[in-house]
Amino acid sequence: MSLYRNTIWFFKGIREYTRGGYEAAARLFVENDVDVTVSERSYMITGANSGLGKAAALEIAKRGGAVHLVCRNKDRAEEARAEIARESGNNDIFVHILDMSEAKKVWEFAEGFKKDHKSLNVLINNAGCMINQRELNAEGMEMNFATNTLGTFILTKSLIPLLEKSDSPRVITVSSGGMLIQKLDTEDLQAEKCHFDGTLVYAQNKRQQVVMTEQWAKMHSSIHFSAMHPGWADTPALRSAMPDFHRSMKNKLRTPEQGADTIVWLAVSEAARTQPSGLFFQDRKAVSTHLPLAWTRTPPEEGQKFMKIMDDLANSFQPQ
Repeated sequence: MSLYRNTIWFFKGIREYTRGGYEAAARLFVENDVDVTVSERSYMITGANSGLGKAAALEIAKRGGAVHLVCRNKDRAEEARAEIARESGNNDIFVHILDMSEAKKVWEFAEGFKKDHKSLNVLINNAGCMINQRELNAEGMEMNFATNTLGTFILTKSLIPLLEKSDSPRVITVSSGGMLIQKLDTEDLQAEKCHFDGTLVYAQNKRQQVVMTEQWAKMHSSIHFSAMHPGWADTPALRSAMPDFHRSMKNKLRTPEQGADTIVWLAVSEAARTQPSGLFFQDRKAVSTHLPLAWTRTPPEEGQKFMKIMDDLANSFQPQ
């Protein structure tokens, strides 16, 4: 079954996830969807000092939004802030230093942000990693899971009350089409029981993000939740995590701006808001979260079980 999934997914990727796939899809875009001003709205973007996050931040800043860059490295974050402010002419760009793999620090940051800010209109969960050897952080969590899944869960969970108080709130999670090859596995969320493969662990994390998005949409009807696939984009993260793939595909990869296009569309357009909450998007269009005949669907009770596990795990790190 995994061979079938991988084969179908790869050919789908060649057709849809490359630069050519973006250019074909873009012919159907309604350009004035993103021809908007968002000067009264605030945005938080994790992993915003490079790649997709930085590209999205710049486009939102150009439209007047206040942008909170949540980054791990202070020097690179400040460089990104200065560049975004210079290119957009928007000085409402703010830097917050946070390692998304540290659960307690994520809680502390989110709780502090709620005390210091009266509103947050859009949260963009973009930060992620793909580590190819199994590593545990100081809190005992596998690093990919800690960053991609647990950190995203805690940040979103903590900020939901602030989002609910804000006008037309949205949560966008940058997932990956790689999740199509994985079925949610609630029995081994941290890849303890199987041969460790960083690419498959990442894909499982991205499936986890999609299930979280679907479940949050059911639980919080006042917030518009979405997950998205940026396609195969030429970013520092891809070059670092998958050097062989990058070398073989570099002439076909999307630019960061092309990869970030649907993030921006989901964040600023009214067209995105008219879509049902909880869907998975690719190139401004809702698409299936499953390949044909791939047996990756999550039964409702399994999705609820997953959220209970995540809730209990997140709460165990909450500062008292």
